[in-house]
Amino acid sequence: MPSQMILPITNLHPSHSLLEKPNSTSDDDPITITTTTTTTNSLLFEDEKAISIKPLLSRTLSYTNTNTSTTTTTSATHYQQRRRRIASENSLSSLSSSSPDRRNSFGHDVGHAASETFLITRLSWKLLKYLGVGYKWITRFLALSCYSFLLFPGFFQVGYYYFFSSQVRRSIVYGDQPRNRLDLYLPKNNDGPKPVIAFVTGGAWIIGYKAWGCLLGQQLSERDIIVACIDYRNFPQGTMSDMVKDASQGISFVCNNIAEYGGDPDRIYLMGQSAGAHIAACTLVEQAINEAGEGESTSWSVSQIKAYFGLSGGYNLFKLVDYFHSRGLYRSIFLSIMEGEKSLERFSPEVVVQNPNIRNAVSLLPPIILFHGTADYSIPFDARVLRKLFKELG
Repeated sequence: MPSQMILPITNLHPSHSLLEKPNSTSDDDPITITTTTTTTNSLLFEDEKAISIKPLLSRTLSYTNTNTSTTTTTSATHYQQRRRRIASENSLSSLSSSSPDRRNSFGHDVGHAASETFLITRLSWKLLKYLGVGYKWITRFLALSCYSFLLFPGFFQVGYYYFFSSQVRRSIVYGDQPRNRLDLYLPKNNDGPKPVIAFVTGGAWIIGYKAWGCLLGQQLSERDIIVACIDYRNFPQGTMSDMVKDASQGISFVCNNIAEYGGDPDRIYLMGQSAGAHIAACTLVEQAINEAGEGESTSWSVSQIKAYFGLSGGYNLFKLVDYFHSRGLYRSIFLSIMEGEKSLERFSPEVVVQNPNIRNAVSLLPPIILFHGTADYSIPFDARVLRKLFKELG
């Protein structure tokens, strides 16, 4: 029969031909049975196909996911590199384009700073005029600044010696006050006790400092002399009585302890310069008065001082008040340093030694040698004062 020759069963998988064909009773039955068989075989083929494809799909999917993640990471890396390259190019281009602007801005800042400096200088000048500081004072200050600048190489050399020399013993404590310190300048030669100079530096009672005696200490220590530069409280940290007290404590330390540093206790000399000469003289006179009094206990004696050397000192404050005022150390400040006008007599050695009530104290004083330059302007030279003082001291 022609209909049986074109059955679709011939297109099935070869494994399907093993199915048995059931018995037929009529001509139409094979067609029905064949159709059923075809449907059953088709379902089996689809199941096999599904089973065989399932692992293949999972492997493919895993491989695809791995490739996708790798591709994504690579793309992200390239993207970041591209962004950095673009940002770098943009920054370089912005720098190159902004260079002229920056130069212009720098020039503008310099001009602004110069104008501000000029304004501040002009206002400072006007303020100084209102305060009574005139043109003459300012020109002298500028001249002093230039002079200091020219001396700077020498200052540097002395400063190096002060801070790095093994012959200098700095800031030895002699009292309980903040400025109770002294510097010792020791000779290199240690062959026996050396003569000693206790030196009180100057500084207008305001800027005195022990390091000001560095050059003197260097020169004398090279000649086998020990130098002790005594520091003391300055105004406004202390007034004149505080300065005298500090100087007395420093001298006492030298007299009682200098043997430990190679000094000779029997050859101690006292020296002062400018304001330091005034302080040392007041200290010496006050110590003599204390020793002459009854029941006075002292830690050192004027007899331990072999001689006193005064360099450019002022010994009569009554004659110096107006002069200092004209030189810029105003009367109110000077009187504050000296503890008032009533204390001028107490701190004027020339006046004190003329008091007949202290003749015994004056007789205890050591030999006094005074030096003063005739062209000195800080403290003026007055030969009459020196002659009168020597006469009173005998």
